[in-house]
Amino acid sequence: MNDQHDRALGALYGLAMGDALGMPTQIMSRRSIVARFGTVTGFEPGPADNPVSAGMPAGSVTDDTDQAVIVGRLLTEGNGRVDPLTLAQELLEWERVMKAKGSFDLLGPSTKAALEAVSRGVPPEEAGKSGATNGAAMRITPVGIAFPDTPLESFVDRVAAACQVTHDTTLGISSAAAVAAAVSRGVAGGNLEDALAAAVTAARAGAERGHWVYGPSIAARIEWAVELVRGLPEERALDLISDLVGTSVASQESIPAAFAVLALADGEPWRACLLAANLGGDCDTVGAIAGAVAGSLGGASGLPADALATLRSVNGLDLEPLAASLLALRAAAAG
Repeated sequence: MNDQHDRALGALYGLAMGDALGMPTQIMSRRSIVARFGTVTGFEPGPADNPVSAGMPAGSVTDDTDQAVIVGRLLTEGNGRVDPLTLAQELLEWERVMKAKGSFDLLGPSTKAALEAVSRGVPPEEAGKSGATNGAAMRITPVGIAFPDTPLESFVDRVAAACQVTHDTTLGISSAAAVAAAVSRGVAGGNLEDALAAAVTAARAGAERGHWVYGPSIAARIEWAVELVRGLPEERALDLISDLVGTSVASQESIPAAFAVLALADGEPWRACLLAANLGGDCDTVGAIAGAVAGSLGGASGLPADALATLRSVNGLDLEPLAASLLALRAAAAG
């Protein structure tokens, strides 16, 4: 396996790892997590009283991984382009299947509202004009694998196109651009500082796209959140991320939180994902984003072998073909 393929595979499995570690603690408060688990140190089953993850086996992934795989597949089938109506149909079908299984892990608020609009006949370019939550960012990793983050404008064009149908807003595109650029820089061989710098630069560019919605700068909040935790003990840093940065589905909370966790763990994938799982809130998404970027930096070879085995067996995941297909797009884009 060459280094770039290892990093691409690391991004995909890192995303799944952070997602699965955060599955049992999602929508719990940090205090509740401490009371129930002490500290989360590995995969746990969904607690019976968690209204979203109850009954899910330890190591199960959620919507973050499922929807990222959908975006990756549509990218490869569309020769680098995600058709907005096809994405809408795929996401609606995904939710239908989840409901049929009795799952409560369904579409997020922005995605659901946009897809309901599409179902009513609203054009794709209008359906996502209020989507400001983290749904686009959580599933954007395949775009970061498939394309280099330079030249920046064309890269952000690709991110915006993948966001359009559900999150065609300044906040939605900015947050997705940050994640995609960090992953792309990792796949290209960059280190943690390179990835953080790429995220901030792309977030600023992404904020110039889409429908304007009220909210703070994603780029500025990433920079602030990373500095907030620098040099602090982990427990103190997690308290500050929970209390000040926030871990809700709002893009301006969960995306900076993911980069703060990434910096706190010094880019180490397993540690970053565990830290996210102990935050609570939308911690499966925070973990998925942190895990994707960290995985792109260290590669699949840097992920714990037993964790990879669990992810593959519990979820039937085989992400190697997807990673290869996305890298083929990247090679074509590079000319």
